[in-house]
Amino acid sequence: MEVASGLLPVQSSKLKLDRSTSKAATMEVQILSSKLVKPAAEPTNNDTLAEPECIPLSVFDKVTYQIQMAIIYAFAPPAPTTAALEKGLALALADHRAFAGQLVTREEGPAVLLNDRGARVVEARVDDADLIDVAPPKPKPELLMLHPDLAVEHEEVVVLQLTRFRCGSLVVGFTAHHAVADGRGTSSFLVAWGRATRGLDMGLPPLYHHEGLFMPRLSPRVEFDHRNREYYLPPSPFAVASIADKESILVHKAHFTKDFIAHLRAAASHGLSRPFSRFETILAHIWRTITRARGLAPNETSTIRLSVDGRDRLGVPARYANNLVLWAFPHTTVSDLLTKPLMHAAQLIHDEVGRVADAGYFQSFIDFACSGNIKEEGLSPSAALNLRDVLCPDLEVHSWLTFPFYDLDFGTGSPAYVMPSYFPAEGLIFLMPSYIGDGSIDAFVPVFQDNLEAFKQCCYSISMDGDSS
Repeated sequence: MEVASGLLPVQSSKLKLDRSTSKAATMEVQILSSKLVKPAAEPTNNDTLAEPECIPLSVFDKVTYQIQMAIIYAFAPPAPTTAALEKGLALALADHRAFAGQLVTREEGPAVLLNDRGARVVEARVDDADLIDVAPPKPKPELLMLHPDLAVEHEEVVVLQLTRFRCGSLVVGFTAHHAVADGRGTSSFLVAWGRATRGLDMGLPPLYHHEGLFMPRLSPRVEFDHRNREYYLPPSPFAVASIADKESILVHKAHFTKDFIAHLRAAASHGLSRPFSRFETILAHIWRTITRARGLAPNETSTIRLSVDGRDRLGVPARYANNLVLWAFPHTTVSDLLTKPLMHAAQLIHDEVGRVADAGYFQSFIDFACSGNIKEEGLSPSAALNLRDVLCPDLEVHSWLTFPFYDLDFGTGSPAYVMPSYFPAEGLIFLMPSYIGDGSIDAFVPVFQDNLEAFKQCCYSISMDGDSS
């Protein structure tokens, strides 16, 4: 039931928890209301009978994940009022109209309809627990109760939940459809929401896709194998894990201090004139650590899927809000990964990202995606494969290290912590700046329960077999 304001009949859901004291507890999340927050300004077109404008999905929008993604923000008291948050959201939606629209399918193809439907805002409360008791900054199933259900097909692009705890803390569970915006576009919208709530200028409005953008060259040249990278020929070559496998997966948060990262970079970059980045170094270390913990056969091949932003490569401004990401796929055998130094893994990542992070690669993809081969050959986006329960022997890594998530400030200060929701897919890893704010990094790593102790034992060791350092 939809309301413009006021309350819904109170609904609640309960989940058994294990506190640090090992006593069983129950958190009851009461859903109080659900409403649509529409953009503050009406469209500039005064003809109310005119058809709403559409933003056609680009080749990058179509090849990315067609799912709702969730992120958790926790704010210590005093938290901003719901009225203030909704007023700021309405202003931000007026500038970022794609987030207030709907995904539709036209004869010309899928698009975002700019009909100003609005964002769905769900209000909830927890009266029987403090935030620190039930949802500290660790990956737990309880997080699923703090944002709208990702398994439900929402009509809105943005659906969020405001959950207020007994202690006065506020959790903002924000979800947005990935086909509309990538991580950079979404984080820019969130920062704009905070600035609007504080009465500040939101800066330049976002740029969106249009028909003339990302066109194939006059003489198309497909120079790379996009059929086996961004696309694949169904049926999927990967077996879907059983539910029994999924239930044995735990999400472990590994915390890497600034000093540990510095020592790790020194070990990986020994003798090089230019050190590897902290991202390359940490990812190389995690790749080796989880591979060792998995106990894979030496001749198996392990591949990482990681995102590469194409804005700089194609000369598109940073405020471009839709998807503009392709993927690098560094790979090697388990034997080489574990017997060669950390430098070997870091170099593989560096070289593969460098190969994809090139205007030629992105333009080759555009030429291929516009060629008609995808439909003719029945190809499907390989990004959908991240929905598997188990990626072993592979990894998929989402780096949020450079996104300004901690810049979201509603007028009561930065969030106490920001984290992804609970995604128990073995091998699906998120990297984030630690909420401590000292340059350390948190890695959210789903592993099989049987492999967790082995992962933890070597996770904080700089030297592994094969390292010369």
